Amino acid sequence: MNNIDPRPILRHFYPEESPLRRLLLTHSTQVRDKALELADTPAGRAMNLDLALVETGAMLHDIGIVHCHAPKILCNGPEPYLAHGIIGANMLREYAGQYEIDLEPFARICERHTGSGITAEEVRKEQLPIPERDFLPETPEEILICLADKFYSKSGDMQEKSLPRIRRSLEKFGPGPLARFDAMCRLFDLKPELNP
Repeated sequence: MNNIDPRPILRHFYPEESPLRRLLLTHSTQVRDKALELADTPAGRAMNLDLALVETGAMLHDIGIVHCHAPKILCNGPEPYLAHGIIGANMLREYAGQYEIDLEPFARICERHTGSGITAEEVRKEQLPIPERDFLPETPEEILICLADKFYSKSGDMQEKSLPRIRRSLEKFGPGPLARFDAMCRLFDLKPELNP
């Protein structure tokens, strides 16, 4: 069911070669490769992950950036960048309806990968520009892609980040996001608090 080729979907929304398309494909490929690396650890193998879902989900997780405003990463749309996951999920749901295919697992990955997930309470407390509900990764595949995404940025040198660097970037959002990240790491037998 999850053997979906992401290439036609990506071409549908990013039809022409462009710097943004190249950036998206570079980042998504990095996330895919990191997710597959983590899936191939003893902890990952024990989860019996759907690797086809992981591969395609990683390639589609940031599809919504085309509609967002983040000029530093070549995104010149009108929407707040924080909403890119929700926008991407809606894009996939519309595409799925048009082509009569099931993309719901990938839409869920899109809307649940931002940060270490976002709770309804965080949306309300921080007055975030997204609907007030939980956007937390739940399935092992959703968690894996959310985790793998933290290792790479779409800006700067785009090199893999260390676990301590990822933790420092999440600390500014409070204890909840950091605790969720640490829990994701433990699930895949990574120990971020022990890395220098």
